[in-house]
Amino acid sequence: MQTELFNVLNVKCGGCTKAIEEGLVSVAGVESVSAVIEGGEVRVEGEELSREALSHKLTELGYPEA
Repeated sequence: MQTELFNVLNVKCGGCTKAIEEGLVSVAGVESVSAVIEGGEVRVEGEELSREALSHKLTELGYPEA
């Protein structure tokens, strides 16, 4: 199992964390996503994760890396 951690901007509410979690699940290899409002931490777990693809998706969703 591989883990990638991101600190992202614009995470202000439960709707934000839900959008991140639901959006990142569509990226290849992702098995689970946990987003936290405080600090904007996003934890992604899965197999053969592409940090670049995950970062791109976060930006696409409106939550770029800090």
